[in-house]
Amino acid sequence: MNPVFELNAQEYNLKLAEALKNVEEFAEPEWAQFVKSGPAKERPIDDADFWYKRAASILRQIYKKKIVGVNRLRTKYGSKKNRGMQPDIFKRGSGKIIRTILQQSDAAGFTEIAKDLKGLRRRKPGRQITAKGKEFLEGVK
Repeated sequence: MNPVFELNAQEYNLKLAEALKNVEEFAEPEWAQFVKSGPAKERPIDDADFWYKRAASILRQIYKKKIVGVNRLRTKYGSKKNRGMQPDIFKRGSGKIIRTILQQSDAAGFTEIAKDLKGLRRRKPGRQITAKGKEFLEGVK
């Protein structure tokens, strides 16, 4: 069995987040402590390890789904916006956080932009995991 799927997802993401702290490309930007994680949130992020936990979760999603783009990840990390007396409405998550994490994982060599797929013209289909990234994710225990 694959070590990524042996553990509970939450436990694995915490262990992967601890491992990502040792990778120098995954550094939390200065602006990350002042932004919200999406338009549906009311307050900025108060978790000190949020950046590494979100990066771990994104890497696991790419590993699990093979090819994932920013829009699909924005939908996954979205939430309901409280609009007072009006009904709640779904809002997608922050794209800047996701794009920055994907750029950091590209710089680390864990992901790459997927090659053109048959049937898609002039569109980037998303990111896919590399052999180095697969080895890193499977090495976390």
